[in-house]
Amino acid sequence: MLRTLKFRTGIGLIIASFLILMASCGSSNSTLKNNENQQKWVGSWSTAPQLVEPRNVPPSPGLTGNTLRQIISPSLGGKSIRLKFSNEFSDRPVEMKAVEIAIVTEQPSIDISTKKTLKFDGEEGVTMPAGEAVFSDALTFEFDPRTKLAITIKFGETAEKITGHPGSRTTSYLVEGNQEIAEEDFTNAVTTDHWYAINTLEVMAGENASAIAILGNSITDGRGSGTNKQNRWPDILAESLLQHSETKNVGVLNMGIGGNAVLRGGLGPTGLNRFDRDILSQSGVKYLIIMEGVNDLGGTPDSTAAFNVANGLIEAYKTMIDKAHTKDIKVYGGTITPIEKSFYYKDYREEARQRVNDWIRNSGAFDAVIDFSKFLENPDEPNVIHPDLQSGDYLHPNEKGYKVMGESIDLSLFTK
Repeated sequence: MLRTLKFRTGIGLIIASFLILMASCGSSNSTLKNNENQQKWVGSWSTAPQLVEPRNVPPSPGLTGNTLRQIISPSLGGKSIRLKFSNEFSDRPVEMKAVEIAIVTEQPSIDISTKKTLKFDGEEGVTMPAGEAVFSDALTFEFDPRTKLAITIKFGETAEKITGHPGSRTTSYLVEGNQEIAEEDFTNAVTTDHWYAINTLEVMAGENASAIAILGNSITDGRGSGTNKQNRWPDILAESLLQHSETKNVGVLNMGIGGNAVLRGGLGPTGLNRFDRDILSQSGVKYLIIMEGVNDLGGTPDSTAAFNVANGLIEAYKTMIDKAHTKDIKVYGGTITPIEKSFYYKDYREEARQRVNDWIRNSGAFDAVIDFSKFLENPDEPNVIHPDLQSGDYLHPNEKGYKVMGESIDLSLFTK
């Protein structure tokens, strides 16, 4: 009787274990299916806002009461989007009476059949308060990755202090009036190679989608790349990611500002001051590349100052790494590229650059290192950018140099 009881208990345990296993499998399959179906906002395109300097304000006739068409090339495609517009550096409200988006055929012309109007809390227009940014409502709008999109804004009243991004390397088109604007008007528009008010485009994407945010200066912003070519090194990286199934759902957000510094001075808010807004507030960011510091070193007047700035950069990197890690963002350190033969070169600045780069490479503070300095250096003169890869000033790469930078990055960094 005792044996029979043990036998029956064993059978019961086997059956119970089998049922638990089946339930677990069902749960796993359900979880996988749910993960595939889950959707979230992910950044597909972004640019770092700043106060536009007087030399970069919109040309006549200006923005007030007029229509501006701006071109962007998002890294991820999608079927549902929302856009962010910034008035954060303006001291007065800015009115957008209407905002339209469409696929570009041949810049500045659009495919009329794709044109849609954005809404803001259900309304076609919106007034952005001084010092603030606004998101549009979600909009059904389908496009492929890296498709050129036209964002056309019909402005009402605007501010004298303008929020924008001067280093767009992309032509914008300004037409007088904000009522019925014919498409042919844009072919005769006043042009300017700057962006105003536009900030971010996000797509609704699957749970496996994510984005790389890049904190940088003019080398990330693309000085020396081609106007309207979208061939900055972050663009090249975005193109490379699309070529592989493991990384095709990873977007790239270029948060470079020309002339920007990490610690103090420079153009735009410092890297430290803008870190929370430009990096941590972005949707879907899983990876961060920090490639900034050369402008801090380039402004040092002597060896003592350069030594102190090098220390300051290292401490700033630590701060940014810690902040990003609290949001489960992997942080990759980009080495500072060569400066010898450039207008920044001094022996003491080079010594400081080497010190910072040694820390980036060997401290273990970053989750990985992207050695941009090695990518660009001349093997015969390691402290100099290869002559074939520089734009003429031996500080900024040329189009070939940006291609080398973007294509040399290990894409497996974005599968972890």
